[in-house]
Amino acid sequence: MRPRTLEQFIGQTHLLAPDRVLRRAIESDQLFSMILWGPPGVGKTSLARIIAESTDSEFEAMSAVTAGVGDVRKLIARACAAPDRRTILFIDEIHRFNKAQQDALLHSVEDGTLILIGATTENPSFEVISPLLSRCRVFTLNPLSLEEMDAILNRALSDEHGLGGKGPPLSTEARSALLELSAGDARNLLNALEIACQLVRNRDSASIERQNVEEAMQRRSPLYDKSGDRHYDTISAYIKSVRGSDPDAAVYWLAQMLEGGEEPRFIARRLIILASEDVGNADPHALMLAASAFEAVNVIGMPEARIVLAQATVYLASAPKSNASYLAIESASREIQNNGAGAVPLHLRNAPTRLMREQDYGAGYKYPPDFGGFVQQDYFPANFGARVYYHPTENGVEKRIRERLAQLWPKRKR
Repeated sequence: MRPRTLEQFIGQTHLLAPDRVLRRAIESDQLFSMILWGPPGVGKTSLARIIAESTDSEFEAMSAVTAGVGDVRKLIARACAAPDRRTILFIDEIHRFNKAQQDALLHSVEDGTLILIGATTENPSFEVISPLLSRCRVFTLNPLSLEEMDAILNRALSDEHGLGGKGPPLSTEARSALLELSAGDARNLLNALEIACQLVRNRDSASIERQNVEEAMQRRSPLYDKSGDRHYDTISAYIKSVRGSDPDAAVYWLAQMLEGGEEPRFIARRLIILASEDVGNADPHALMLAASAFEAVNVIGMPEARIVLAQATVYLASAPKSNASYLAIESASREIQNNGAGAVPLHLRNAPTRLMREQDYGAGYKYPPDFGGFVQQDYFPANFGARVYYHPTENGVEKRIRERLAQLWPKRKR
């Protein structure tokens, strides 16, 4: 069922519409090296083969899983031996090529001996060396939409290369299950359809039903790589959902990470950071809850740890937000970086020895509890003047903090 022409190719219209750069390059036979970056089953390999078939090129395919530097050099030698015939080298899973293997391609890609088409599910800016990446255009392929997946399914049911109209009927519920569970992955869709057909035929059933599809697909592995680009994208979506006070979206991304096998303590650590950075004194209990959640996760482990993480996630997402403490330390750090560290005034220094006391360490210090909890006193370096780094918000508990400090600010020594 692999498409053989651009007309048969379904999806990626943002790249292959008539006015797009890639479409024009293919039709005018003005090719350049490129990286096709996208999730599984969206047409990376099919597109590479169509490009080769649509242009006057020799097509060589290589898997980064099995090929070595020697294989690359042999292919380059063959391409050099036939200078009148342009060679397209397609490397599937190019992110698995190590630096030496990628280095071996550089000169031939730069001088045009090879037109490189690399396919990867990982972010090429992390997985492809900069010199090679700079010689390639990166095209991002998107997951297929439900409409595009439906078109692929219809073709598989009717096309002679698929079931050719001779397969068992597909119920409405089974069709919906195929489209939903495939999650934009055409390869997964076609594999599931084939297995479901075999199940129905083996059992002499009248039609493909939803339960046949679910049995064929078993349980779809989440599109989540704990060490890859999806890892960083998903934790980013999770943190931003909590920060954005959307507990439902936050729990969704949490579930996706946990279903993908993410280390629960990694998530719990991020919640501790968020509790201080984004909730802060708007809800001082948030940090205590996040720290307790980390300890609980560390003690009980999965699968029960997911309940603890869900509770902490929902609480932090629902809590009022303030990054005033974060901004305060950032501002103070910039002050020190720009102007250096001021000396500690004598009255604030500790004086544990007689010599220090003789040097006036601690002299003149006023103990606030002896003055009703507050005393006018300078806490900055000498001749430094007062600074305001912490600006409490009007959110949650921090509103009360703001009101108290507003009363004290006029009394502070400046």
